[in-house]
Amino acid sequence: MKATVTFPSAGLKLAGILFTPDDHTGAPLPAVVVSHPGGGVKEQTASIYAERLAREGFAALVFDAAHQGDSEGTPRGLENPFQRAEDVRAAVTCLTTRDDIDASRIGALGICASGGYVPFAAQTDHRIKAVATVSAVDVRSLLVEGLGRTQGPEVLQSLLDQAGAARTAEAEGGAPAVLNWAPESPEGLEEAPTLYREAQNYYRTPRGGHRNSTNEWPLRSIDHIAQFDPYALIDLIAPRPLLMIVGSDSDTAYFSREAIEKAREPKELFVVDGATHVSLYDQDADVTPAVTRLTDFFGKHLAS
Repeated sequence: MKATVTFPSAGLKLAGILFTPDDHTGAPLPAVVVSHPGGGVKEQTASIYAERLAREGFAALVFDAAHQGDSEGTPRGLENPFQRAEDVRAAVTCLTTRDDIDASRIGALGICASGGYVPFAAQTDHRIKAVATVSAVDVRSLLVEGLGRTQGPEVLQSLLDQAGAARTAEAEGGAPAVLNWAPESPEGLEEAPTLYREAQNYYRTPRGGHRNSTNEWPLRSIDHIAQFDPYALIDLIAPRPLLMIVGSDSDTAYFSREAIEKAREPKELFVVDGATHVSLYDQDADVTPAVTRLTDFFGKHLAS
């Protein structure tokens, strides 16, 4: 079953969907907040994982981040990691106020960029009893340093110059300057990293595309993103458990491997053989083992 919900986050109304087991009898449920990738919306991979978790006996709450999807906030598409983390905390608050949820048994799952936002929020929100990620990305490093850290510091300086100019232009009535999350077309991507080829195939085709996933983020988001370090204090999650899931063929897996190294026990890096970053979004052969591990993880650590 699924129900539409709304809840506030820093003064903005967020739109969400709460998935619950079809055979729910009324007893308070353990629950998982599921946070979508950068550039994504709740109806995409977040809902795939939430629906699968609901089949396994959990309530699962997905939501559109502030400024994105069906949620409030302007400029549209703004990617502010600190707001994104606040949205996760607000989703937890929403669950704790519901009679059908056991407030002492709430976990959180972050996918892609939310694989940075969820651990960051959990570092200081002890209501999150178990933390998991799928294809986690440090969005600052990806956008500022480039995939595989191939960009020099001059890239950030240029982006910050442009962000400042964009703020001034907006104040004078101009439209926000925007960049694309994924390539709009497959043309010319033959030699591109797997992440970008697969992101184009997921987000910009019927495979995973959604009308609310516009593929645009305001360039001035970068002056928020540049100051964000999701894993600097990841050791604060302990003694609560941390699970990070990656594909063996993912070109972003280094983010999770490095984060796990910094984290304290209990922690686990779970590798899905043959999976890539994006195949873990929706391909059943890869999603199934990920969900199996998530079910065991949340089942153990959110037990009554």
